[in-house]
Amino acid sequence: MIKQGSVFDIGCGDGLLLEHLKKKGLQVSGIDISSVAVEICRSRGLNCIQGDITDVLPYSDDTYENVLLIDVLEHMFLPLEVLEEAARISKKYVYISVPNFVSLPARFQVLLGRVPENNTPRDGHVYFMTLDVILSLVKRSGLKVDEIQTNTFWENTPVIGPLMTIAARRFPSLLALSFIIKAKKINK
Repeated sequence: MIKQGSVFDIGCGDGLLLEHLKKKGLQVSGIDISSVAVEICRSRGLNCIQGDITDVLPYSDDTYENVLLIDVLEHMFLPLEVLEEAARISKKYVYISVPNFVSLPARFQVLLGRVPENNTPRDGHVYFMTLDVILSLVKRSGLKVDEIQTNTFWENTPVIGPLMTIAARRFPSLLALSFIIKAKKINK
């Protein structure tokens, strides 16, 4: 994924990913709304601030080479504003991960009269992401998709796994459980 440069993680949680990237020699920082999570980050020796990511971040344009939004945008009422702010402070790339709310398992759960497991209130999801939705948000934020990856169900199962991975690439809206996007900042 990220091999060099500075990294800013929006919604960094307890800093587990930042700690991993720091061990690889990257310069890392993060922000999270939870004061408890930020304290855990700081106890790991990480540079993290507590704050609301819907506010303007206290950084100038192009501060970080890489900005992360890992499982964050679906928790935002205004994900475009958060993505625009990530693009603003990014010098090169914004990495985005969102669950696919219309995957085949979610559709089956609805047919069975259940709320899909990735849509339950306990998850705090307020914005339902699909491939079309996230691609539109990326484009409107001033970024350009550089790469898209997916994960799917049964992908670690012998024989079926490789077939599911190929099928998910062909039919991502139906078979992907989540989308991972590497978006490049467009130089204006």
